[in-house]
Amino acid sequence: MAGFADLDGAVLDGATVAHFGDAFREQRRLAAGSAVVPLGDRAVVEVAGPERLGWLDSITSQALGRLAAGESTELLVLDPQGHVEHAAGVVDDGASTWLIADAADAEALAAWLTRMKFRTHATVEVRADLQLIGFVDGGSAAALAGPVAAAPNGVPLVWSDPWQGVSAGGHQYAQVAAHPGAALAWRVAIVETDAVDALVAALPADAVAGVLAAEALRIAAWRPRWSGEVDERALPHESDWIRTAVHLNKGCYRGQETVAKVHNLGHPPRRLAALHLDGSDAVLPAPGDAVFAGETEVGRVTSVARHHEEGPIALAILARRAPEGDLVVRTADGDIAAAQQVIVPADAGATADVPRLTRLSRRPSAQDRRS
Repeated sequence: MAGFADLDGAVLDGATVAHFGDAFREQRRLAAGSAVVPLGDRAVVEVAGPERLGWLDSITSQALGRLAAGESTELLVLDPQGHVEHAAGVVDDGASTWLIADAADAEALAAWLTRMKFRTHATVEVRADLQLIGFVDGGSAAALAGPVAAAPNGVPLVWSDPWQGVSAGGHQYAQVAAHPGAALAWRVAIVETDAVDALVAALPADAVAGVLAAEALRIAAWRPRWSGEVDERALPHESDWIRTAVHLNKGCYRGQETVAKVHNLGHPPRRLAALHLDGSDAVLPAPGDAVFAGETEVGRVTSVARHHEEGPIALAILARRAPEGDLVVRTADGDIAAAQQVIVPADAGATADVPRLTRLSRRPSAQDRRS
């Protein structure tokens, strides 16, 4: 990302700044709200036009028809069978709806939206001229990044991640008293390039972090992401994404029948779990590495990080009937022991209170009637 990539210590992963030389220190400052992170692995899609919200409401999983200027949420695009195809954070400014997507998905998301316009008065554009700055609210980073957010229509473009709680119309499968996502007040500012350069010039040297720090906080918060937890089979139920990205009581949209059927009557075939990895050999698995219970393969790792407090951690998508105890991740460098923490339980779904019909008795025979 222009500007940040030129700072001392910047280590690049393609066009993204992975870290600035001390990933653990960057994590701690990011978590404390004292650092900002350039999100070169994400991109912005602008949807403009007077019919944009009603149209987006009709084709995505989220209720957007009454989204107020400055309000944040997120949406999923599902296929007819309810599988996740695209995902995006959403903030509206009264004239445009701004979608924050993973960079590898932004063009495909924009192309799909364009195909779905028909006669809708809306335009769709990937805004390559805008950049994204992530930070945790409540500290000095907010005072640095917030004021540089673009405001083309008078409303600062800062997305507030809804993952801290369960959104209206959502549902949480995780059966925990204190969800780790509640502690992560994640924000993303949409910033014009000139403003990014000014921000970089004004930042203290210790107020920057790389995307590895942001990923570690995300994984520790059990927060799913398109580039991590989504494959061709992904259902929103499996990663507890119904908490914030699906409105269960809104009108019809593509994939809704599957969403309702699994949530009300069935169980998702897979489930998200958090893995606390043995770090004694300094080996980390890679996304895609297989997870085993004994000699049986039960799933795949989807996201991995080294956390400054929790050590090596991962998210994994497992078969619904995978045992809930300790597991093993098989890597190219050997097996890694993994303590499992259940996120989506095996009995998730089937939430509808459907009364059982009284079984009809057999019709009486002629002999019964005579006796």
